[in-house]
Order: sequence, then structure tokens, then C-alpha cells
Amino acid sequence: MAAPPQPPTTPTPAPTSAPSPVPAAKNSRAAAGPGLLGRPRWFTTLFGTDIWERFSFYGMTAILVLYATEDTDGGGLGMSAGDASMLYGAYMAAVFLASVPGGWIGDRVLGAHRAVLYGGILIGLGHLSMAVPVAWSLYPGLLLIACGTGLLKPNMASLLSAFYDREDRAGRDAGFAVFYMSVQVSALLAPVVVGVLGEGVNWHLGFGAAALGMGLGLFQYVRGARHFGTTGQAPERSATPAQRTRVFRVGCAATALVVLVYGIDAAAGTFRMVHLMALIGLLCVVLPVVCFWRLLRNPLLTAAERVRVRTYIWLFLASAVFWALFLQSGSAFALFAKHATDREVFGRTVPASWFQAAIPLFVLVLAPLFAWLWTRAGDRVPTAAKYAVGMGAVAAAYLVMAVAATLVADGGRVSPLWLLLSFLLLAGGEVAFAPIGMSATTAIAPATFVSQMVALFWLSGALGGGIGGNALKASGDQVPGSAYFLVLGAVALVTGTVLYLCRRPLTHRLGV
Repeated sequence: MAAPPQPPTTPTPAPTSAPSPVPAAKNSRAAAGPGLLGRPRWFTTLFGTDIWERFSFYGMTAILVLYATEDTDGGGLGMSAGDASMLYGAYMAAVFLASVPGGWIGDRVLGAHRAVLYGGILIGLGHLSMAVPVAWSLYPGLLLIACGTGLLKPNMASLLSAFYDREDRAGRDAGFAVFYMSVQVSALLAPVVVGVLGEGVNWHLGFGAAALGMGLGLFQYVRGARHFGTTGQAPERSATPAQRTRVFRVGCAATALVVLVYGIDAAAGTFRMVHLMALIGLLCVVLPVVCFWRLLRNPLLTAAERVRVRTYIWLFLASAVFWALFLQSGSAFALFAKHATDREVFGRTVPASWFQAAIPLFVLVLAPLFAWLWTRAGDRVPTAAKYAVGMGAVAAAYLVMAVAATLVADGGRVSPLWLLLSFLLLAGGEVAFAPIGMSATTAIAPATFVSQMVALFWLSGALGGGIGGNALKASGDQVPGSAYFLVLGAVALVTGTVLYLCRRPLTHRLGV
């Protein structure tokens, strides 16, 4: 699969003139001893943990849709392409949604250190569940992984950020840049390793390899935690006992209600994937509305800040469209790779999951180019125009696939170069869109509400994942055809065009 963004991240640091890695006064143990690339050992620990966690994530998602659509005789679930796409979309949306309570738990209850540990344990248990060779083990496995990822990712970023002074912008930016590269390396290697085992040997063995990756990440984390000192041990803003009790009761009541309703549905034999997607879709729509409403009603916001937040809603909706299309690289594009792409190379069949390594490879190539372009352009290219560039690249990727799908309308197969070209364009879209979106979100956010605005940015990913998961099901196609890619490409093109035409009023109101 592609390398979608990771749930919440780092607050916006203030500028400074010189980097100052972990101050001795703050955490003397954390500053001791150089590790990987001359960086402190706490960084080596976090970096290694993140690589293995991302390995497990991208390895599993590379084969998820392929496993779900495989015939039961071949060890799969025998799902239709539409149901498998909905399952994938529901899972991706759940990961984004879980980052909101996951960040709160780390910030107000556990502290970042323990939140990362417990999140990793949940992820490992989820992968182990999927490794069990029975069909039903997939669903509790995905639920555990989604909850664990939502707990681990925002708190991993918080823990990394805590080792730097607030004024150390250069050091913080460099640290997160290295972490971003770890994501791409994992996304590049995981589909190859897990794909060989899953497609070539046994699907559950592939899921087991993902479990092993997370296990290695946990071992790295526990072994290196002694280098953290006291950093991340306590919550940043501990919740009061009354707040914890209220959240606990509401959470338990909501969980019990969901389990009861879906338990009855399953017991009656009427459960369908669309029922689960209905709940995910409802949360994806309601939660952003509630978050925007609460933020805009906050009396601490000035009139100018309210204007920026209201205008940001348009960027939020554009982001949802982007993620709805981009995240289909792991579903619709994966199905096209399996059923409509010539994968014979020197007499051997290349696993379809290997194509999921293309986007991170292209991101590694394109990221320096885009960084140079944005630096040269400076303030002459506003955020809305950069969004338009990213959306235009996604539109081009879908139009390329529309042509490729036309060529296989008679049941044949096309050259893999069509798929690789589309993945190159999707990678360009990611590089132009994702980091710019995060940067703009933190720049627009009112001074004391950065975390809430970051959560909103990732909720756009949840909304997009939910929409994208329903798209293939609504089309009724087993393998996405030319009309499917053409319609979605047109949606991206129209969105990008509107963003470009409205760039001046958006820039005037947003200030970025």
C-alpha cells in the first residue's frame, strides 16, 4: 500500500537560531551516549520501534484486500471486491478515528511512554489474531490493530517531541524528517516480505510476519526505554478523577451498545459489511462536525481566528476528497494489479502485493524535488495552490488507470508500466498534499488549539477512508473498470480546479 500519513503529530515549534538536542537539565539520561547516525540512544529506540511498527502495518495492509477477495479454496475469505473494499475503508477510517481518543488517553491518563507500549501490545495481539488460520480471527485482529495504532501513533509523536526544547525548531524538524523516512523505508520493504509469504505460501503466515515485526518493535522499545529517563512517564495534563470517571462510563456504555447491536445482528445471521460501514461512516461525519462546532464556540478564539477556522473547513473537505482517492491504492488499485495486470517477469509471477511498494519508492525520489520547488517558490505559491497541484496529480493517476482499464475491457491484461505510472503520480500527489496539509493546519490553528486542529486534519482522513471504502461497492464492479477510474479522476480534477480558482480568497482568509 501507499504510505498514508500517520495519525497526529507534533505541535508547531517556535523558530530559533540554533538546535539544542535534549537538554541535560530536562533529562540527563536521555542525552547520554550516541546511537544510530550519531543521534541519542532514545532516538535510536524510537526510530527502531517506529520502523517495525510501520513494517507490520504496511505488510498487513498490502495483502488484506487480496486475502479477503481470494476464494475460500485458496485460503481466502471469498468476499466480493465491493465488500473487501468496504472492509479496507472501514479499517483505515477506524485507524484515523482511534487517534482522537488515543491522543487524549496518552495526554490525560497514561503519559506518552506507557501509551506507546500499550498501543504496541494491542497491535501485536491484533496481528497474532490474524495469523490464526480461521476466518473469524480477521475481525478482532483488525479491531485490536486499529485501537492500538490510534493509541501508539499520536503518542509516539508526542514522546519524540518531548525530548526537544520548545524553541529547538531545527532539531525537532530534523528528528521528524528522519522519522518520515523510516515510514517510507518500511512501506517499501514490508509489501515485498509479507507479500511473498502471504500470496506465495499462506495468507496467515504473511499476517504472522507482520506480528513478528511488531514483536521486534516492542522488544526494541522495552529494551531501550531505560534511555528515556523520566520523559513521557507522566501525562502532560492529567485528567481529574471526575473527568476520568465520566469518560470511562461513556466509553463503556458506547462500547456495550455497539457490541450488543452487532452481536444480535451476527447471531441473527443478518450481519453485512455495510452495517459496519454505516457506523464508521456516521462517526466520520459526526465527529468532525462536533469538533468544529466546539472549537468555533470556544470563547478563547478571537474574531480573526474564527474566520480562519471557518475557512479551514474548505481545506478539510478537500483533504477528505484527497484521502478518499489516495487510500484506494491499497484496494481498487490492488485488485487491478491482481486481476488485470501482466505480472509475468522472466517466467515468474510477481506477487500483486509487491506493487504496494511503488508509492513509497517514488516518494523517496520525489520528496527532495518537491522540497526544492516549494523552497524556490516561497510565498508565491499559497497552500490552496499546492493542494491543487496534489489533487491534479491524483486526477492524472486516475485518468491513466481509466485508459489502462479500457485496454483490458475484453478480459486481457496490461503492462505493469500503467500501474507504475499511476503510482508515480499518486506519490507526487502525496508529497504535494500531505506535508503541506499538516503544515497549513498547524499554521492556521489558534495558539492554544493546535492539537485539536491536528485531530481535525486526521479526521479528514477518516472521512475520506470511509467514502473511498464505499466507492467500489457502489459501482458494483468486481474489478474496477474504466468508468470507475474516469469518474473519480473527474472528481479530483474538479476539486483541484476549484481550489486553484479560489486560491486568492482562501489565502486572504487563511493567511497561508
